[in-house]
Amino acid sequence: MPNTMLKLMPTTMLRLKSVQSDSLPIPGFESWYVCATDPALSVMIDFRSRASVTVSETAHLNEALGHMKHTGVRCAFVVDEKKDAVVGMLTAYDILGEKPQQHMRFTGISHDNVLVKDIMQKISDWRVTDIKDIEQSTVEDILEIFNETGVTHLPVMETTESNEQRLRGLLSFAKVKRLLVDLA
Repeated sequence: MPNTMLKLMPTTMLRLKSVQSDSLPIPGFESWYVCATDPALSVMIDFRSRASVTVSETAHLNEALGHMKHTGVRCAFVVDEKKDAVVGMLTAYDILGEKPQQHMRFTGISHDNVLVKDIMQKISDWRVTDIKDIEQSTVEDILEIFNETGVTHLPVMETTESNEQRLRGLLSFAKVKRLLVDLA
């Protein structure tokens, strides 16, 4: 197929080309690594290009954990009953750690009756960072924050032009550790 030109605007030309190979690597199967000096954005899950995983605040823990396993994540955002707002965050560590046991001892209910809202990290308890800071940071900076704070997931916030805060992305300690190549 010869190169074809499409006119988009009077001053811009988009060039279409042929693929010069009979086969291509399967997207997503090639190894992907980062170095400590790479931009922090290279390890951020960006919600402009990938949807977040959510669970209902009224879901039972086993249901939430099953959904997280099915979608391949260790962290989900908790949405209210109407499913129109994020009200918290839930990690696999929250579900599998001591939080459910503590809640059961405190309330006297069984494990089957513990709901996501009983153990989730409420927004008021989050430790977050801003996208503008992430844009100026490296992978090493992110790793340092995880090591200093002990958090496993770090929500990235963005302020809109109308001065409204919203979730822009998520940083995962496990993802950073998995992708980081030690060149020393």
